[in-house]
Amino acid sequence: MAHAENETTISRSPEDVYAFLADGLNNPKWRSGIQHITLKSGSPGALGTVYSQTLTGPGGRPIAGDYEITTADPGQRLCFQVVAGPARPSGEYHLSAAPGGTKVRFTLDLQPKGLMKIAGPMIARTMQTEVAQLTNLKSVLEAA
Repeated sequence: MAHAENETTISRSPEDVYAFLADGLNNPKWRSGIQHITLKSGSPGALGTVYSQTLTGPGGRPIAGDYEITTADPGQRLCFQVVAGPARPSGEYHLSAAPGGTKVRFTLDLQPKGLMKIAGPMIARTMQTEVAQLTNLKSVLEAA
């Protein structure tokens, strides 16, 4: 299994951080590599909501990365499952109150199957890059 994890503390309340993360339309503000994202079904932050997104893949080619919210616990936990595209990791944002703000832990997990196993090291690097973008989230939310 490929696993990536990162953590940061943001000088905003857990409710503010959750609300920003739960609305996938905010993703381009802090995650590089998103070419396009739309709300496909549901309401921002609601269980079962699906976002359709196009990501920049290897060689700059567009790849699908649609995801569904699988856990919605406002101010505490937001989980998702990628439901389209070549790699389909699950992810979790775990939020907890910290002195002066919110501690955010972002994890991604993927169980590669078939030919995906060959690309394991590249997938692991991509996942590490993705969770490292928490520093961008911190910058965006603290500037607001």
